[in-house]
Amino acid sequence: MKKNIFALVSSIAVLGTALAGCGGGQQATTQPAEQPATTQPAAPSTPAAEAKPQVLKMNLHSEPPTADPGISEDTTSAAIIRATFDGLTRVGADGKPHESAAESYTISDDMLTYTFKIRDAKWSNGDPITAKDFEYAWKRALDPVTASNYAYQLYYVKNGEKANKKEVSLDDVGVKALDDKTLEVKLENPTPFFLELTAFPTYFPVNKKVIDANAKWAGEAKTHVGNGPFKMENWEHKSKLVLVKNDNYWDKDSVKLDRIEFSMVEDENTELSMFENGELDWAGAPMSSLPTDAIPALKDQGKITTQPIAGTYWYKFNTEKAPFNNVKIRKAFAYSIDRKSLIDNILQTGQIPATGAVPPSMVLNPNGYFKDNDVDEAKKLLEEGLKEAGLSKLPAITLSYNTSEGHKKIAEAIQDQWKKHLGVDVKLENKEWKVYLEDMHAGNFQVGRMGWLGDFNDPINFLELYKEKMGGNNDTRWENPKYKELLNQSALEADPEKRKKILADAEQILMDDMPIMPIYFYTNSWVQNPKVKGVVIGGLGDVDWKWAAVE
Repeated sequence: MKKNIFALVSSIAVLGTALAGCGGGQQATTQPAEQPATTQPAAPSTPAAEAKPQVLKMNLHSEPPTADPGISEDTTSAAIIRATFDGLTRVGADGKPHESAAESYTISDDMLTYTFKIRDAKWSNGDPITAKDFEYAWKRALDPVTASNYAYQLYYVKNGEKANKKEVSLDDVGVKALDDKTLEVKLENPTPFFLELTAFPTYFPVNKKVIDANAKWAGEAKTHVGNGPFKMENWEHKSKLVLVKNDNYWDKDSVKLDRIEFSMVEDENTELSMFENGELDWAGAPMSSLPTDAIPALKDQGKITTQPIAGTYWYKFNTEKAPFNNVKIRKAFAYSIDRKSLIDNILQTGQIPATGAVPPSMVLNPNGYFKDNDVDEAKKLLEEGLKEAGLSKLPAITLSYNTSEGHKKIAEAIQDQWKKHLGVDVKLENKEWKVYLEDMHAGNFQVGRMGWLGDFNDPINFLELYKEKMGGNNDTRWENPKYKELLNQSALEADPEKRKKILADAEQILMDDMPIMPIYFYTNSWVQNPKVKGVVIGGLGDVDWKWAAVE
C-alpha cells in the first residue's frame, strides 16, 4: 500500500506518508480489507438558506510529493489524490468497494475478464470522462518512461508486467476501451481483490489532453485536473493546500464539505497547539502524528481515538553496501532491538511488536519468525558476521529517517540499544520527506526508516515489495530466486490454505535473509473536533473526506 511518512502508504510512504502502500507511509507513533471508519455518519444538511460554508481544517505535516495518480507512492499524496480523483470503484464506510466512476460491471465465469460501464461524468475542467481515460492511465503507469514505482500494482492485468519490462508492447496490455462507455479488462489470473485495486490511485484515470498540454500539470493547482469529489483551488508549496467541492463530480450531492484547508506544519507539538486553539479540526493520524509526550494526558482526558490498521513500521538495510551485505550482521541488528520497550515508553498507543513482515489482519505466522530483544543471539551472529566480512569491529553506521519527532525518538532509542547491545556507534541523519524518498530509491543510505500500509488486505501486498531487486519500492536491492518462485506459485494456487502455506514459506525466506527489520505493527491515533463527522478512515490507514461534514 503505501509508504507511510509517519509509519508510508502508505497507505498509507510510507514518517513516510505510506507509499500508497500506497509505498507504503507518515506516522511514527500511530499509523497502509478496508474497515468502517470510527467517526459517525454525516449529519443531515441544513436548508440552503441557513447553511454556512462547511470548512474542514487539517494539517498535512509535509508537502505532498505529487498529486499525479500514476506516480503517487505515499500516504500524503494518496490522500490528496483520493480526494481529487475517482476510480472505477471507491471503498465506502462499510469497508467494501462500490461502483463509482463505473456505474456497473460484469465478471466472466472464469474471473479473468471484467467489463465496466463508465457513467456519464465530467472532469473538473468540464471534459467528458471516457473509458479511454482509464486505458490511457493504466498504460501510462506501466510505460517504463513514466518510471512509476507502483507500476507493479497493474501486473494483475494481462501482460502488465511484460509491458513494464519492455517484453511486449503496451498495446498488448489487457485493458481496452471498447467504446467511450465500455472498458474491458483481462487479468493474468483470477484476482479476488481486483475491485479493491480499482479503488487504488494507480488505477485512477488521468486526462490525456491535460498531460499532453503540460507535463507538469499535477504540480500546480491552476493546471491540476481530476474527477473526484474535490478539486484543487490553491497550492502554496510547503505552506498551504486548499481543496474545494467539485461541482462536476457525478455524486456531488453526497459531498457536504465546501472546502478543505490544509496547512503544512512539520512540528507535531505546533500542530496539536493549533488544534487546541481551534485553528485545526483534527490533529494526528492519518496525515500526521501526535507528539509522544502529549499522549498520556490525551488518554487521561479521553480525547484520543486509536484504531489498529494493516501496516508495518520497519527499517530497510542497503544489502549492496558493507556491512549490511552480510546476512548475519543484518540479523544481529534486527534481533538486538527491544521492540516492547519502544512501544511502552515512546509510542504508547497499543502498537504490536513486529517479528514478521505481514501485519495481524492478514498474518501468516502468528508466532513470528524470531524472538524480540534476543541480545545473546544477536551478539553471536554479529561475531560470526564480522569474521565472514574480515572485520574486527563494525565501523560507525548511519541510520536515516525523514523529519518527525516520533521517528527521531525511535531512532534515538534504537541508536542507544545498538550501542549498548552491539557496541556500535550510530550516526542519525534526517531529511525532508521528498528528498528522503529520492535518496532511499537511489540507494543513498545504510539503514533507513520506512513504513508500509496495505493497499488491500492480502499478504502478497507486503511480500511482493521485495520480489524484484529493482522493484519500485525495494530500496534494499535484495533478491532471492526461491522467494520469487514462491510468490509466482502463490498467484496460481486456487486453494486458500495451500496459498497461505506458500506465502508463509516466502515470508520465512524474507525473515531468514532479513533485508528489512520489522519493528512494530501500526495503530492510527488522533484527536478531532466533535463537530467533524463522516470522515472514513479505513483499516489500511487511508482516509476519504468524500462523506465528511462539519456540523
